[in-house]
Amino acid sequence: MTTTTKSTRATTPGKAFDGFTTDERAAMKEHAQELKNSARRSPRTAKADGEADVLAKIAEMSETDRVIGARLHDLIKASAPALTPKLWYGMPAYAKNGKIVCFFQSAKKFNSRYATLGFSDQANLDDGTAWPTAFALTTLTPADEVRISALVAQAAS
Repeated sequence: MTTTTKSTRATTPGKAFDGFTTDERAAMKEHAQELKNSARRSPRTAKADGEADVLAKIAEMSETDRVIGARLHDLIKASAPALTPKLWYGMPAYAKNGKIVCFFQSAKKFNSRYATLGFSDQANLDDGTAWPTAFALTTLTPADEVRISALVAQAAS
């Protein structure tokens, strides 16, 4: 007796495929293009080109996100000058030794309610058994800037 199995994805009526969203597919395409562009760059110009790409991406953002993104860029450069600006899935990001440490995701990127400052697992933020890796941003106050500067400096250490 032979048993055959059928994919439920194709045969379940009224059930849509739960794959990547249009926004997620666009981010993956952006990342592929970023990898191609970085492979073509010389190591000497990579940092300057990466910063130009990040600033151009920030300039494309909505007014609210553009103000936050530009201020974050300045804070990150001042707090952790060793981090290299680069694009990551179409988002401004900052890397150490080629590995992303932190990134800024505009609210529009995935149709979120707020922009996000995120930290990767490469960030040196470990504190006990639980710690935040992303922060929602609606505006930046002077107190927020001090906190973010400290977090970025710690993450890059």
